[in-house]
Amino acid sequence: MLAQSYAPIVGGVERIVEDLSGELSRRGHQVSVATLRQPGAEPGSDSPVPVHTLRSAVHRLPGINLDQERHHASPAPDPETVLDLRRLLRRERPDVIHAHNWLVNSYLPLDRGAESPALALSMHDYGLVCATKRFLNRGAECTGPWTRKCMRCAGDYYGRVKGAGVAVATRLAEPRVRSHVDIFLPVSSAVRDRCGFGEGELHRIVPNFLSGLPPAPTGDPRLDGLPEEPFVLYFGDVTIDKGGGQLLEAYRALDEPKPPLVLVGRCYLREAMEEPGVVALGPLPHELAIEALRRSLFTVVPSLVPETFGLVALETAAAGKPIVASEIGGLTDVVRDGKTGLLVRPGNREALATAMGRLIADPEMRERMGQAASRRAADFGPDAVVPQFEAAYELALEARRARAAG
Repeated sequence: MLAQSYAPIVGGVERIVEDLSGELSRRGHQVSVATLRQPGAEPGSDSPVPVHTLRSAVHRLPGINLDQERHHASPAPDPETVLDLRRLLRRERPDVIHAHNWLVNSYLPLDRGAESPALALSMHDYGLVCATKRFLNRGAECTGPWTRKCMRCAGDYYGRVKGAGVAVATRLAEPRVRSHVDIFLPVSSAVRDRCGFGEGELHRIVPNFLSGLPPAPTGDPRLDGLPEEPFVLYFGDVTIDKGGGQLLEAYRALDEPKPPLVLVGRCYLREAMEEPGVVALGPLPHELAIEALRRSLFTVVPSLVPETFGLVALETAAAGKPIVASEIGGLTDVVRDGKTGLLVRPGNREALATAMGRLIADPEMRERMGQAASRRAADFGPDAVVPQFEAAYELALEARRARAAG
């Protein structure tokens, strides 16, 4: 496994890599993880598999304003990371490299074609074609990459100098990645389509999976901030591109009396902190956020950005709760409109308010959709998804052997 960060770093991809590594190990595979060395974090203490850390030279470069709390892989090879990977691969001698993000770029200089391990790349985002990985341009879904547009967009996102470098490196990396990877594994049809995988490229959609929800915590005082009465839940960063502004306007439009709206996550919209009926709890540990989910009426995901998968939607389903979500990106792969939740056109405040009002007013609908959502979640369990990864590894090995024969 090749991933830029790993537990104890918390995030969706980190959880997927850890869970997949553990499931594969339990199924008899020999698995190890290579990940960037993170500031103040020592991975591996609770890991189900061996974890090897890699140095990174780019994070010591002055003046490019990198994240000091978490090290991210760049879309270009990092010389120290390449060196550490070379040493590790000589010891490990794997059959398959399963990369999960831009860290694959530091492996590509070591790929010697037919002599090297098969290479699978999970696409958790749009980073193959998009410098910001979000496929979002000026607040709306991007129409596709174009060098000058990408440099401007990345400059707005990262800063002018760093953004220009990331945009150029992303464009240069794309053909190199496409020529080395044996099988691409986009997590949703949205990622497949926007990354433009065609008939000539071996790819399979393999979704994220959920091993289960954490047990309910007891006695944690941070849960005291939850309303005693029924409430609607949003969890994730409260930002414009995640639909935070649309959600507030839709909430204002609901008929009185209306349940509280609980926000769990970093709140970047000041007006949300002051809105009557809104309870902004800030970030909570994952197990506490899931407990808030269990206590909620339903969740809302009003995103304007094309979500690559929608892990919140899957966790909502696993908790047996319905959802109101934007009909965009990978959310449509998880949510069944009218059955496990309600999908609305992104940015449509009236439709969002109407959908929320329907679920608030109809307990029978919530119960019916919650039960259907719980059944739907089983399609994304490890027993359903992990064999898809195993089959993909076999395809990657066959493709690599075909290179040797050809």
